[in-house]
Parts: sequence; C-alpha cells; structure tokens
Amino acid sequence: MEAEKMDENEWDYHGEGNKSMIIAHSQMVQNTRKTQKKSSLTPQIGAGDARKRKRCIVLRFLKFLPHRNLTAEEVYQHLHNILDFGKHVMKQFLGENYVHHGEVVKLPLDFLKHLCLKVQSERPEFRCEKEMDISGYAMCLPNLTRLQTFPFIEDRPIFCIEIKPKCGFIPSSAYTTKEIKKKMCRFCMHQHLKVSKGKWKRISKYCPLDLFSGHKQRMHFALMSLLQDSQNNLKIFKNGTLIYGCRDDQEYLSDLNELAHHLKPFFLTADGLVAGPQCTKNILKELIHVLTSTLLSTSADSVRAGKIKSIPVSQGRNYCEASCFCMDFLRNGKHKAETTGLPKGCILYKTLQTQMLDMLDIEGLYPLYKRVEKYLEECPEERSTLLLDGPYDEAFFEKLKELSVEDNGSIEYAVTKIQQYRVAMTAKDCSIMIALSPTIQEERFESRPVIKASRTSFLYSVSILDLDLKPYENIPYQYNRDCKIVNHYLKNSQNQDEPTTSLIFLESEECTLLLHKV
Repeated sequence: MEAEKMDENEWDYHGEGNKSMIIAHSQMVQNTRKTQKKSSLTPQIGAGDARKRKRCIVLRFLKFLPHRNLTAEEVYQHLHNILDFGKHVMKQFLGENYVHHGEVVKLPLDFLKHLCLKVQSERPEFRCEKEMDISGYAMCLPNLTRLQTFPFIEDRPIFCIEIKPKCGFIPSSAYTTKEIKKKMCRFCMHQHLKVSKGKWKRISKYCPLDLFSGHKQRMHFALMSLLQDSQNNLKIFKNGTLIYGCRDDQEYLSDLNELAHHLKPFFLTADGLVAGPQCTKNILKELIHVLTSTLLSTSADSVRAGKIKSIPVSQGRNYCEASCFCMDFLRNGKHKAETTGLPKGCILYKTLQTQMLDMLDIEGLYPLYKRVEKYLEECPEERSTLLLDGPYDEAFFEKLKELSVEDNGSIEYAVTKIQQYRVAMTAKDCSIMIALSPTIQEERFESRPVIKASRTSFLYSVSILDLDLKPYENIPYQYNRDCKIVNHYLKNSQNQDEPTTSLIFLESEECTLLLHKV
C-alpha cells in the first residue's frame, strides 16, 4: 500500500514531560466546525480504518539525551512495553474505562524531521536538553482532554481538568525507621526541599491525604489548594488548549479571575452575580463541587480488577500533620481528622489501592533490591527469567497478586515486592483527566454519565495517563531521594514558617476561597 502523505503543519505541540512529548492534530485542537478535514495517518494503520483514524488524535514520542542513540527496533520495543504494561497490568488494576493504552504506529521519516523542527521553538527551554525521537515510531492515543464516553461534540466547549494527586497514604511499614514518615506525607515534606531549591516560590497547602480521604470538606480544601498553588499538579484545558496551571515556568502566576471568566457561561451561580470577587468565588466553588462528585463517582466496568484482593487501608494515620486543614482540626481540640472513606468503584479508590502495593516502603524495599543485584552479579543470564524488563503480560500481572510481606529470603519474594513497588510508584505519579461538557437542558442521556451542578449538568469522562512502569534501575535513586527529603525536612522544618491558612476559611460544609491580588 502506498504511504499517505503526512503534513507536519496539521500537527501542533501539545506538551511534554521528562521522557516523552505529545503532538496533537491541530484540527482536533482548534477546529470546532461541524465539518473537518480528515487527517492522514500512517499506512500501517490502514487507509480504510476510519474508526481508528478518528481516535488517533495525539502522537506520543519518546525523548532521549543527544548522545543516547537507540535503534528504531529498540524504540519500537520500548513503546510496545509501555503499551503492554498499560493493557495487561494497569488496566486490570484501574479499570478498562479509565485506561487507554493506544497503539504503536510507524511514521514517515521526512514527516518526523520536519515536525521536530516545527515544534522546537514551542518547547520550554529547560526541557530542550532531551531531543524528540525521530527513529520512525510513536504511540497513537486518544486526546484525553476530550470526552471519551461520548462522540465529539463540536458545537460546545469541553473543559478538561488534569490532576496529579500523588501518594494518598502514610506508610505504616515495620521497616520505616524515621518517625516523621509516620506522621507526615511524602508530598508535604518534599515541598520544603523543592522550595529551598527554587523550583517553587512557596509551599503548597495541598495534601494528597485530604483528597483521598473521601470526606467532602477535606476534598474541597485539597482542590481549592491546588487551584491556589497548582505547581505541576493541576492543569485546566479548554478545547484541548491549556488555560490554567503550571506552564513549566515558576514565574508564571495563574489568574483565578481569568479562569472564572472562562467558566462563567457554564457554571451559572444561583445568586445571579455576573462579576466581582464573590462571583469568582462561587464559580470556583461550583467547579470544585463538580470535580469532587466526579472523583467519587463509580464505574460499572467488570474488569478483572474486581478479582484482586483489596489491600487493607493503612493502620497508620488517616491524616498528615502538615495538612493545613488537619492543623485547624487539631487546634480546635479534635484528635482525629474526619475521613469518610472512598467508594470502592471510584477512580481515587482504585488509584489508592494500586499505590498501596508499596507495602514495605522504600526502606524495606531497598535491601531486597540489593539482594536481587547480588544474585544478578552471580547469574546475569537469569535477568530475563525474573521479568525485570518484561514482557508485561498476564503472567506478569498474576505475580503481582501475592500480597504476603513475610520474607522467606528467596529471590522470588524479592522480585515480587520489587515489581509491586514499581507498579505502586507508577500509580503515585499518574494523572487523572476529567473532561466536562455542558449539556443542553432538553437533552437526555440516560445511559451516559452526567454530573449536576447548581444550574448546569455536564457530560463527563474520567481517564488516567502517565502510566509508564517505573524503571527497576531507579530504585537506588528513589531510596536516596527519600533520605534527602526526610533529612532536609528534619533539618530545616524548625526554621520554616508554618503554612498560613489565611486564604482559606473553613465553613460547616465546604471550603471558601478568599481572593487577593498577588
């Protein structure tokens, strides 16, 4: 079959992380007309497969340092490992409705060279130390800033809120030696180190344990804290374009009033206010209400994850002592922050359960890593047998179900715990994508998920991305970073000002934002 012509001008830079870059089809991002020009894809997908073409909205490319030259075959295998891990492992833990693993496609080399040059000027400067791979392969994925449960609605806007929730529990492992780790979550301690290094200007009031509590007041507080200091943990898109959140620039200060301006036509408030601080506050409260309801909504998929034994919720604290919300509770004489618990089918519950595969903490995991390394020094030919580099198939998934923490001294036990830890770390670093589109009053969607706000209803879909398995070789780095975060906090926390709660006031049922000029 003769290759279809691919035009780099039809594709735009969408964003990138440390290991990959996303390129979106420009007409899918910008064009809201009812008739759109059909995009061209690779001949390997097939010219007649229109259904797949419609779903192929973004291309994901790997990134490498300039001196690291991988062959096209190595890139292809790397991408297939990512695909297989999402399909056979994370989809089983998180649910088929939430995980979109995509497919690996081959692209014309001339197209890739021109595309790489085209997007280079749009990349953040500090991301340019790594280069986009142009060996010929990419992952073809649905654009998760769009609704995934309903055909593309071209005549109305679609908002997408990307939340990176981070780790939602405090370790209670017997191997955890630092007492502070049993009182404060990793995210809150890490904030002190990041601020000291200049990555962020101030400590965020967001605490993952508040979001994962299932208690609506704590969840409202957590989401409002993310809106105030989004860092790289919250982004908001409108029709696929970033309108709010971190843009990889610490000097960028998000404007809540501008965000409210975008949301105002769709989050009508009952008081009828159309401008001013009170209007902005009410609109953001409506947004937070919708997000909370969506995060707590349950999925009806019958994926095999239902057969996985639930991991008991940590017997440690259900709150973090660094949380501004919980500090207020303690000051008011309450001995324990309230937690309602998460509905078992909701995305936060499934994410938390996967995170809790880290049952030993990195302090208990690191000696097992050294045990495996010693074994591989003696028997290097056994590495493939241990499945440290895949394949990530059903057999790999089955071995993750062994939840015993009784160490029998075997290599098999060590490898199982290491693989569980790698999956848990993947879940700790994933992003939740919530796409919302307002419905028209007379529309009826009995079989479609709908969330109701005060005066508007929204079609919605929930998806998860950033689900690449964390590398086995990164375990020493994770151990050293954990030590660095804890030691820095213990050394410097006494000299730090306690995070103020002056911007947020707690009410009986919800959190209220007090806006101020920065």
